[in-house]
Amino acid sequence: MPGIPTIDDIRAAHAVVRTRVHRTPVLTCYALDEMTGANLFFKCENFQKCGAFKIRGATNAVFSLDDDQASRGVATHSSGNHAAAIALAAKWRGIEAHVVMPEQAPEVKKNAVAGYGARIYFCGPTAEDREVLSEKVLSETGATFLHAYDDPRIIAGAGTAGLELCEDVPDLDVVMAPIGGGGLISGTALAVSAVSPRTKLIGAEPEQADNATRCIEAGKVVPASNRETVADGLRMPLSRLTFSIIRQHVASVVTVSEMEIIEAMRLIWERMKIVVEPSSVVPLAALLSRRVQLPAQRVGVILTGGNIDPASLPWSRS
Repeated sequence: MPGIPTIDDIRAAHAVVRTRVHRTPVLTCYALDEMTGANLFFKCENFQKCGAFKIRGATNAVFSLDDDQASRGVATHSSGNHAAAIALAAKWRGIEAHVVMPEQAPEVKKNAVAGYGARIYFCGPTAEDREVLSEKVLSETGATFLHAYDDPRIIAGAGTAGLELCEDVPDLDVVMAPIGGGGLISGTALAVSAVSPRTKLIGAEPEQADNATRCIEAGKVVPASNRETVADGLRMPLSRLTFSIIRQHVASVVTVSEMEIIEAMRLIWERMKIVVEPSSVVPLAALLSRRVQLPAQRVGVILTGGNIDPASLPWSRS
């Protein structure tokens, strides 16, 4: 299993990414504080380059390659945000990017990957489909594979968001983040536990993509259920690496329903006037539904991204 990043790795990643990505703002909302009973501080990665936190890990990984590796390009598989991030980071470094994407990925994410100049290879919907086609691409190109979350460089890069949050908002009682494959919450947990040891980490995931919960219950990594969820960015299963970090550093993981996610997304659009995608609001959904109750506590919430096609807004189908 790859090594677990340290706080020194995260600080080194921050030195790499800070001149290339945005230091995103932290916003507050009195109305949402009133609804949840907590004092919320939203780290707005929806304002990030590529529209999501993924550019942090991608940039750190791409610029960590030596010149020989970089000359052969990079490759990945992703449903969207990581794919776009790898494509843009590769463009910045002046190297080729090869991206395997499911055919049913959102059009806005396909367009972003293509717009950054990557070569796209479309596959079927399952993890196996992605992996089989990725192996073919790697054998044909010799590119370096950069996994969306099962890579210490990606995790360290993701952790820079948590590092900035703790610098900008000291003395947080809790930090919350969504869980898909676990890269963001792993990096965040490592950063926060190092610089603010008293701060508790809580993860949130959809009931219909509850891999982290099932892994914790089983005490080991278990396969994804492959059920559909409006939070399309959270469908991937944990890896052994992210599971080991979550088990050590994350206090609890809660699940929320599809309707709770949609309602949280609608509220944040209405009350904060910002664009976020469904995966971003899963922690807020947990707070609004009282699956997590943190009265009067200072809670940092990472809003992971804002890449959504306006034509597919979930409440327009409900």
